[in-house]
Amino acid sequence: MRVVFHERDEADRVVARLRADGFGAELVRERFAGEDDDEGHPWSVLTDAPEIVVEVVAEEYDGWVDHEDVPGVPQPSQGLGLPDGPRRIKRRDPE
Repeated sequence: MRVVFHERDEADRVVARLRADGFGAELVRERFAGEDDDEGHPWSVLTDAPEIVVEVVAEEYDGWVDHEDVPGVPQPSQGLGLPDGPRRIKRRDPE
């Protein structure tokens, strides 16, 4: 998941906080379409933290969450190991 910030200080604080909480976090500078000023590029924090954690830090540190999958960043495991279909409660009578 990606969290985007205009200020590097804010992005650095988020990286430090996520790492302190035990999540992976990496700071990168990204160029969005239409931006030609090198100093105007935003800072992105790539993380494997759960979405709720990312939403909270983005709001607290004045950033926004990019919900697109980011290549190279591990995504949270899909599912909780639940069964694929309903279980039969009653046994079938032997024929």
